[in-house]
Order: sequence, then structure tokens, then C-alpha cells
Amino acid sequence: MKIAEIRKLDTKQLTSETVKLREEIAELKRRLTLGELDNVRVIRNKRKDLARMNTVLSEALVKEAK
Repeated sequence: MKIAEIRKLDTKQLTSETVKLREEIAELKRRLTLGELDNVRVIRNKRKDLARMNTVLSEALVKEAK
């Protein structure tokens, strides 16, 4: 997901998306240990997306607190 797309989301959507991404990453890690996952870069890309979302979420929360 691009950063521009992430910035368009509000805080509720961001929190739900981060929860969803955490679940996807956990499922991908499980599949990796079972040997079902061929492309391991998918996990790295999902983790980067999660980091982007967490960054934008923290920025949004700081703006709301002011």
C-alpha cells in the first residue's frame, strides 16, 4: 500500500488495517514454518506496510491530541 493511500485513511480505519495486517503477517509466518510459502518477500513487504501505517497513525494521534 502506498503512503498516499495510507494518509487518506482516518484513525479508525488505520487501526483496523493494522490489526488485519498483523493477522496476515502471523498467518504468513505460520505458512513459512510449514513450508507452504514460496515467496518470503511477501512477509517483508507486509511488515513495511505495517510500519508505514503505524507511523501515519501516530502522526494522526498527535494531531488529534493538540
